[in-house]
Amino acid sequence: MRLYEEIIAQWQSLLDGLPVRSLPLSDGWPDTGSRNMILRSDMAYELGGENLPALGATAVTAGGFAQDEILLCGPDLPEIRKDVPYARLTVASVRDGLPDQGSALYQAIKKIDFVRYHVNPEGFMTRISAIQGRESARVSRDALKKGLTFSQAGGLMVKSYHENPQIQAVRLIYITDSAFPFGALEETIQKSREITRAVDHAMTAAMTDCNVCSLKKVCDEVEGIRQLHFGQEQQ
Repeated sequence: MRLYEEIIAQWQSLLDGLPVRSLPLSDGWPDTGSRNMILRSDMAYELGGENLPALGATAVTAGGFAQDEILLCGPDLPEIRKDVPYARLTVASVRDGLPDQGSALYQAIKKIDFVRYHVNPEGFMTRISAIQGRESARVSRDALKKGLTFSQAGGLMVKSYHENPQIQAVRLIYITDSAFPFGALEETIQKSREITRAVDHAMTAAMTDCNVCSLKKVCDEVEGIRQLHFGQEQQ
């Protein structure tokens, strides 16, 4: 089932032609656990602060690649001097494909996505609003003095993804380039959310008239969701 392949391809297309750096993975930066509060008085700047774009998304692919990597489009943390637009994109490659049953598939997707709520690099406070669809981050002055970069923050996140044995590899993409087309990216992220909603709908909804379903367009466009829905109903 190729749920997010088009989304992943669109992300790559948006990055094509822009300066993208490959960063080394570092796993030596401390994680603060559940406590990682950075007050405005202690922060150097905010990624996605004020009314700037602040986006985050996770897409899952079945065996698409086998090596971890961190990519950066825009300035790294020590190079930033003020609030900038921000996006964090994760592409997670799973080992043995995705489950073909609605409940197991939805739970597998959400388990991978929920990693972002449980990674707290010291001096890097992620702020997620599911209602507003925003993901921003505060960066502390003290952490920058200690050498915090996206290699450290991202390396910690990649390590957390690998706590799930189903994960084969992770491609983590950070975007801080003000010239990046964040509006177009937001459209793809909205589409990825609709795909996940459609999987959930296939798992929970009773048989309905597809012509009046708000998710019909997604089911028509994404391979496998319609079959998943009717497969659930036939069990």
